[in-house]
Amino acid sequence: MAIYAPSESPAVVTREIDLTNGVPNVPTSTGVMVGDFRWGPVNEPILVNNEGTLVATFGTPSDTTSVDFHTASYYLRYSSDLYVIRGMDSNTGVNAFQSGGSRDDITVDNDADFEGQISAATAVGHTFIAKYPGDLGNSIKVEIVGSNHADASNAAYHTDFNAWAYKNNFDTGPGTSAHTANIGGINDEVHVAVIDTTGLLSGTKMSVLETYPYISQALGAQNADGTNNYIVDAINTRSQYIRMVTFPTGMGSGAGAAASTTSDMKLGAPVAVTLTTGENSDPMEVGDLQLCYDLINDPAQYLIDFIIAPSLNSSTDHVTLVNHLTSIAAQTRKDCMVFASPHRTGVVNSPATANASILTGLKSLTRSSYLSVDNNFLKVYDKYNDKYIHIPAASSTAGLCAATDNNFAPWVSPAGTRRGQYFGVTGLTYNPNKSQRDELYRNGINPITNMPGNGILLFGDKTHLDRPSAFDRINVRRLFLVIERAIAEAAKNILFEFNDEFTRAEFVNIIEPLLRDIKGRRGITDFRLVADETNNGPEIIDTNQFVASLFIKPARSINFITLNFVAVRTGVSFEEVVGQAT
Repeated sequence: MAIYAPSESPAVVTREIDLTNGVPNVPTSTGVMVGDFRWGPVNEPILVNNEGTLVATFGTPSDTTSVDFHTASYYLRYSSDLYVIRGMDSNTGVNAFQSGGSRDDITVDNDADFEGQISAATAVGHTFIAKYPGDLGNSIKVEIVGSNHADASNAAYHTDFNAWAYKNNFDTGPGTSAHTANIGGINDEVHVAVIDTTGLLSGTKMSVLETYPYISQALGAQNADGTNNYIVDAINTRSQYIRMVTFPTGMGSGAGAAASTTSDMKLGAPVAVTLTTGENSDPMEVGDLQLCYDLINDPAQYLIDFIIAPSLNSSTDHVTLVNHLTSIAAQTRKDCMVFASPHRTGVVNSPATANASILTGLKSLTRSSYLSVDNNFLKVYDKYNDKYIHIPAASSTAGLCAATDNNFAPWVSPAGTRRGQYFGVTGLTYNPNKSQRDELYRNGINPITNMPGNGILLFGDKTHLDRPSAFDRINVRRLFLVIERAIAEAAKNILFEFNDEFTRAEFVNIIEPLLRDIKGRRGITDFRLVADETNNGPEIIDTNQFVASLFIKPARSINFITLNFVAVRTGVSFEEVVGQAT
């Protein structure tokens, strides 16, 4: 109740009080991976939701990028949320650009990087450059056509446009924009077509990738609705394939300057700019991969559940990278898990000795409940290059967890015949037998095996913890991650409130329904939530803190089954012998 009355004279005052606080719904099936791709932004996490989006953003795979592309693609068979980071070797990878003169090679990773390089690119004479590094940019050609005469009524006004190969992509020829006409200028408009000369970007040679009709060469030009129509800004804001640094030779007189009463910006002839010298990156070093994964260190910026480790050829580099990712999950973020397969050469190149190689190579991995390790590579078909390839199973194993989240719950084990079947897989690099599976599982490695009649299955649900604990199972680790994330979000509602019995009771009333729901859905067998004067004494209250303790008994998955088949004599009562055979 207010200390002061809400009105100085008799009145009825209404107020709304919101006591509907609850635990927010938090997503639990978002992955992240770093890979080598032919196209797309570099060093920037991009959220993709299916293979079509993956192709549109990062291009179709070549022989050298096929494994990373399909590693991402196979996760997307199980979940529609994956952050993909295109990485590059720090010393290689070049954007295609207009050749000639003394222009230096240029590497522009993404939009932010371009903004920082405009001045330098202008100084060395760049005009158009491919939007992203890689040899796909060498397929790009930019064609620009304008008007040919100062007088719009002259028959020669649209001579070049009428003879232009791409005129059918535009309604009429370019002329003078309303913006420029209002201040006395003429012929500022041009049409721009972005062409795929080899078909590597679109699949069809000489197809038109993008068109920019009626855009202006005049600085500050605007459309009638107030949107920017200046050619440089229009292309750099909208294009998925090119960036414009400055005007190429042959553009209209006064191009790039504000229109004036004396400006006639007509083109003398169409302008064509062919981009060349684009180069792909060399294979990434372990340090390059670490820097890319460091981009997702902040849990407030990127909500991540699964960090998918690529598989490196070198056992030493592979262990270094996986340990780095585990430190991100377990120490920096504390809200996600790492999924890893063995190093590539130890399995794909030597399947007969794979088990021994795996155990030797992974001895130096950090033993953590935030890490899950499997043993295999999946043989899959690359439809883009018409061949079979072997991809690390880690992305699909993480995908099984994501699918389990969506169809069941995060605290349910992703393994076994009900939930652990891999999709779209032709075969395994090697199929471990029973003794090999036993050896792997003793060492915290989850076997993937081809079970006759059941298909290819994840046949283990351990984390890579090296001591007996509730957290040595994936479902328990993920149960706690989900609870911790959800309750931490709910706890924000009581920040800056008083630490008294009313606030503590409010917190308990918010959290207990969540825990009861999880208990009802078999995620926990029992719980207790303590947030009272026993753990919020004067010393806690006086330092502006609030403490709540949650005691949880997690449900355990079945890993071992014993079936006793007991023969008994005729006439014996089952009640007499049941206790003897347990």
